[in-house]
Amino acid sequence: MPGRTAIGLDIGTSGVRAAELSYGRDGITLEKFGQVALPEGAVRDGEVIERGIVVDALKALWKGSGLKGKHVALGVANQRVVVRQIDLPWMSPAELKNSLALQVQDYLPMPVADCVLDFHVTEEVRDGAGRTLRGLLVAAPREMVMANVAAVQAAGLRVTSVDLTSFAVLRSVGRPHSEVATEALLDIGARVSNLVIHSAGQPRFVRVLMMGGQDVTDAVAERIGVPAFAAEAIKRGQVDGLSDDEVQLARSAVDLMLEVFVDEIRGSLDYYGTANPAFPVERILVSGGGSILEGISERLSAVTRRPVLAGDPVSGCRLGRTGLDEHQLTTVQPLAAVPIGLALGVVS
Repeated sequence: MPGRTAIGLDIGTSGVRAAELSYGRDGITLEKFGQVALPEGAVRDGEVIERGIVVDALKALWKGSGLKGKHVALGVANQRVVVRQIDLPWMSPAELKNSLALQVQDYLPMPVADCVLDFHVTEEVRDGAGRTLRGLLVAAPREMVMANVAAVQAAGLRVTSVDLTSFAVLRSVGRPHSEVATEALLDIGARVSNLVIHSAGQPRFVRVLMMGGQDVTDAVAERIGVPAFAAEAIKRGQVDGLSDDEVQLARSAVDLMLEVFVDEIRGSLDYYGTANPAFPVERILVSGGGSILEGISERLSAVTRRPVLAGDPVSGCRLGRTGLDEHQLTTVQPLAAVPIGLALGVVS
């Protein structure tokens, strides 16, 4: 049994999820995975609103899943998070860390003192003027990050790192040695979705979209006047007891929201393609709870004219004593991309 472990924690709109990895000479093993549902409103757009509810959910998650460690890598994703490609003068990693706040203020719409900053170097550029560092600047509002950290700490856990969930998806679903040169990864959450385009593991484009599967549920609930839990079941094809008219209304609501969502993805891919003609997206890998919605992959493929496949965040890990049977593992696989990717960030 490897002696070192890492836990990735995803606080999402619909639930809290955690994955524990162990790592050693035999590779990386998925030891535990668990999730606990959250009521609507406890987390809004990636930010903890009802701390007590989230704290109770985290305690239940640790108790019910057999998670042992207390140190976690926490993910953040929010419409207020800025992700921007920039070039900086070449410097050593230590110099970059110490001077980043001074280097990036002009790129941010908010005071740098109010941000948690990171810079992900993607390449070194050499030209007649010398060397520069090209990469992705990530800036998250400090108050939002600290609200989530405070909830985790109140549950008796310790946050050792904070990471953008988009990068977590890249680690768990993207493959540096893929058979395609450039691919898009789309993790569809309840309210927040992550789109990452990478070449051989290096991110080229990141976008956080404030849309997801819950928006489809809401549309169904509003269209036929049923509670959210009933609309969720109807969205997944459970239409017993509905009239033909209600079924038609529900399907039209799902179709409309899927059309809006797919158009957002197409627009993002078109924007990326215009700026990066040398690195065209060849395929799309989808993950997240929203990716299992019937018809979404086919719609994405038809509109973007690219193959759409299911991402597999578990394939890079051996399976330990997770406590999950084969059916449960298949069910949770789409939901595991972010927590596994966060834990992989610690491992790497």
